[in-house]
Amino acid sequence: MAKSHELKTWTEYYDAIVEPDILKRKTIEIRIDDRNYEVGDLLILKDYNTDYTGRECWRLVTHCLRDTVFIREGYVAMSICEINPKTMFGI
Repeated sequence: MAKSHELKTWTEYYDAIVEPDILKRKTIEIRIDDRNYEVGDLLILKDYNTDYTGRECWRLVTHCLRDTVFIREGYVAMSICEINPKTMFGI
C-alpha cells in the first residue's frame, strides 16, 4: 500500500526539484532507507533553511534503486515525478 512521507529538504535541493526548466530539474531523491520507500509512495518535500520556509511540493516515487553496486548500503535512490495534488487527490 502506498504511503506518504513528509521530508525536510534543504533549500538548495528543493529549488532544484521545483526548477521550471525540465532539462535542469532534479528527478532523483537519495535518502537513508529508513521508511521502506516504495514505488507509488508520495513524497511531501518541505523546504528547509535553518527553519521551514512554508514551501512544499509533492512528488510521486516511480522507481526505487537499492543495488549496493551503485548506492551505498542503507540508502535508496528514488526516481520522482511531479504530480498535482488537486488533480490526484481532489485537494
